[in-house]
Amino acid sequence: MHSIAWWPIAILVGLATITDLKSRRIPNWLVLPFLVAGIAVSGWQFGWHGVGRSLEGAGLGLLAFGVLFLMGGMGAGDVKLMAAIGAWIGPGQLLIALVLTGLAGGLMVLGWATFGGFIGELLDGTGKVVANLARGEAGGDEMPKISNALGRKMPYAPAIAVGTLLSFFAGK
Repeated sequence: MHSIAWWPIAILVGLATITDLKSRRIPNWLVLPFLVAGIAVSGWQFGWHGVGRSLEGAGLGLLAFGVLFLMGGMGAGDVKLMAAIGAWIGPGQLLIALVLTGLAGGLMVLGWATFGGFIGELLDGTGKVVANLARGEAGGDEMPKISNALGRKMPYAPAIAVGTLLSFFAGK
C-alpha cells in the first residue's frame, strides 16, 4: 500500500473548511492546483503506477460526489475537493474517507437542523423518503420539501475534513 503524508491534506481541508464556512464556496484556486499536485507527487513517489492510482482516486471522488451534485445535495466545490483528495490518497483510502465523511456529515446535518430550528421538517422529509422506498417508489409524489432549503444548506467541507483525516487512522 502506498502512503502519502497526511499533512498536505490537512492543510487543504483546513483551508477549504474556512472558506466554505465564511463564503459557502470552495475556490478553484485552492482545489485544482492541489489535484494536479496530488497526481504529480504520486508520480514522483511511485512512478506511473502512482499516477494511475492518483487518477483512479480523483475519478472516484469525482464520481461519488458528482452524483450527489447532480441530485442537488452537493456543491461543485465539494466535488472538486473530493477529487483533489482522491488524487492524493488513492481509491482505497478514499472509499474509507467517503464512508467516514458520510457519517460525519450525517451527524453534522442533525446538529445543523437542530440548532437551525428545522429538525422536525428534516425528520418528516426523511420519513417520507423511507416510506416511498419501502413501497418501491424511488421518488414518489411526496418528495420532502424543506422551506428555505437554499438558506439552510450546510457547508460540507467540515464533514469532508473530518472524514478524510479520520481515514488516515481507520486502518491502524
